[in-house]
Amino acid sequence: MKDRITPAPHGDNAPRHRHTDIDPRGWWRRLPRHLHPFILVARFDRPIGWWLLLSPGWWIIPAATSDTGRMVELMLLFLVGAVTTRAAGCVINDLWDRRLDRRVERTSGRPLAAGTMGVGTALAFLAVLGLIGLAVLVRLPGAAIITGIAALPLVILYPLAKRVTWWPQAVLGLTFSWGVPLGWAAAGMGSTPALPPPALLAIYLGSVAWVFGYDTIYAVQDMADDRTVGVKSSALGLGRHLQAGVSAAYAVAILGLGCGFWLLIGPGPWLAGLALMAIHLRWQLRRLRVDDPAGALRLFQSNRDAGLILTAGMVLTHLAG
Repeated sequence: MKDRITPAPHGDNAPRHRHTDIDPRGWWRRLPRHLHPFILVARFDRPIGWWLLLSPGWWIIPAATSDTGRMVELMLLFLVGAVTTRAAGCVINDLWDRRLDRRVERTSGRPLAAGTMGVGTALAFLAVLGLIGLAVLVRLPGAAIITGIAALPLVILYPLAKRVTWWPQAVLGLTFSWGVPLGWAAAGMGSTPALPPPALLAIYLGSVAWVFGYDTIYAVQDMADDRTVGVKSSALGLGRHLQAGVSAAYAVAILGLGCGFWLLIGPGPWLAGLALMAIHLRWQLRRLRVDDPAGALRLFQSNRDAGLILTAGMVLTHLAG
């Protein structure tokens, strides 16, 4: 396992700080060493990923359910499902990218790249995660099970997108926003075969744009390494228009979410949540710097708060209904 600080020639030969997404002082260090690779490959040490995956589902569930008990039950199931699905997605991503990850400073310490976990072990761990996810899925209505299974191609193919398109963040947006149709189906709103209503499509589009925006910020961390190894990203694709591109994505996100929820449930406390979310996204844009990878990581992580702000508004709207 590589540490955050490694000796390297720099000026007077003082050690330099490596940019990595693994915190060597994390809580996981207190656990037995044989567990460390599993924690790191599943990103259990960094909950931001499952928070972001969870948000779209948590937005739609309060709007689509009339019973508060059912709302709480579904939100808890989605919490377990998000943690498990995100972990499985990370394992799949690292299996695809283990050779590329060795060449990128931020990811070179990941278990499959660093050799602290073998491919066979990773596949076995992936199977266990899949069984846990399936156990959650079968507790949902049949339409939700079909909807959840339909997302598997996106989960599997996303890691390949960065090899063929400058916009892999758009593919991630389609994947991470799947909680919108899944939450809709889980609440029983999609129990009969039919095209989703325009409101749901608008919410899904808004979520996709939000994910595209925050993951473009995340990609700022790797721009130099990505150029070297030939990996594509929207941060590189946008180039000098990065700020404008993220601004446009966030504007589409607020517009899509606003129009969708207005059509779905009308006015309510959620409007205050959406307004506060918009202010938060604007705050991110004012601080976004291409030459500040550590700052980009902090801005990316702050989207957990953006998602929870809107979630609070949706739950309050449900309780006031």
